[in-house]
Amino acid sequence: MIKDDCIFCKLANGVFPTNKIYENEDFTVILDAAPAAKGHALILPKQHSDNLYELPDETAAKVLPVAKKIANAMKEVFHCDGVNVQQNNEAAAGQSVFHFHVHVIPRFRKDGISLLWKPGKPSDEEQAETCKLLKDALQ
Repeated sequence: MIKDDCIFCKLANGVFPTNKIYENEDFTVILDAAPAAKGHALILPKQHSDNLYELPDETAAKVLPVAKKIANAMKEVFHCDGVNVQQNNEAAAGQSVFHFHVHVIPRFRKDGISLLWKPGKPSDEEQAETCKLLKDALQ
């Protein structure tokens, strides 16, 4: 499905011009208009899903090989020290456009980009309870 009011549907399907770097039958990969770093790319499925929760399993299985292809190209072109592959779901997690997409961001030592968090220190009991809750939900 393509949503008429979704900007990423329009970008992925060629309605508006983009800085497209890759395309196949399922995805269009474009440069981010507001990049965290030079070469920051967005992998956009051509079919609409608001987020990971709604993404068809078939599409989910195909997105990581595309991310790998883009990351390898970034390593070759930019000689970057690393690559972030990031995907956000819902506003609380940083999603601002509600069309599933994946960021691929070339990274360099001391580039000043912060995508990290302060590690927590849960007790063994907390970890055991969290583990049980999630295992039960996955049954």
